[in-house]
Amino acid sequence: MKFLTCSKDGVETFGAVTDAGIVDLGKRHPELPDLREAIRQGRLGELAAEAASADADLPLEGITYLPTIPNPEKIICIGVNYMNRNAEYKDGSEAPKYPSVFMRARESLTGHDQPLIDPPESDQLDYEGEIVIVIGKECRRVSEADAHEVVAGLTIMNEGSIRDWIRHGKFNVTPGKNFEKSGSMGPWMVTPDELDPMSELRVMTRVNGEERQNDTTDSLMFPFRRIINYVTSFARLKPGDIIATGTPNGAGARFDPPKFLKEGDVIEVEVPGIGILRNGVETERT
Repeated sequence: MKFLTCSKDGVETFGAVTDAGIVDLGKRHPELPDLREAIRQGRLGELAAEAASADADLPLEGITYLPTIPNPEKIICIGVNYMNRNAEYKDGSEAPKYPSVFMRARESLTGHDQPLIDPPESDQLDYEGEIVIVIGKECRRVSEADAHEVVAGLTIMNEGSIRDWIRHGKFNVTPGKNFEKSGSMGPWMVTPDELDPMSELRVMTRVNGEERQNDTTDSLMFPFRRIINYVTSFARLKPGDIIATGTPNGAGARFDPPKFLKEGDVIEVEVPGIGILRNGVETERT
């Protein structure tokens, strides 16, 4: 089943996506304030069964998409995780022994069909198409063998970056990863009964129709099971927490000359089995 978070006429809700439209689960279940709480209570299976036999309450047209989980406690990102991406740095380094990890703030993300904001502090807004793991239960020190048991579903992220601000410090990507609405997440989360999160998955990124990124999770240096195992070694994950699993080679910064985003560009990140996350770009007016 596909679950999303959206707003209609200024009212935020969450729902299930069916062939007929959206079953408004927030309205039907006022005891559940949001999708994160539905995950925390372990009610996705029940809600999916209800939605499967229900009439749609909302059309997909006319809603405002919000980040799939708009209020995660943690947004954890894995850097340089595809083999070709590591080689793209051309620094002669071998494959790392451990994942590179950093965090984003929730305000740095917007939803599907909403514009990414290009800030006045830089002209180096860049795209990064990624598959995202949504955590389904509180967990710590999860073995690789048990990693699938803590996954609520998968969604998509454009893990947008302000490239020059990533290099402001010697070992500090945080500023360049946290400009307001520089990235996006959506359009919805797909649960494991519909898409096996541990299967081979493909992620593709297009800018104005031109393919820039295309690779599969078979190329990951740290597969999803290892990522969950590693992250839960140092962090207690909670339902609704987010792990962005890394981007393939082909980001704009790696072209010569670089192909950074500008106002009017349209970026599509596609993961077959999940869908397409689409965003335009707007220049921030101060």
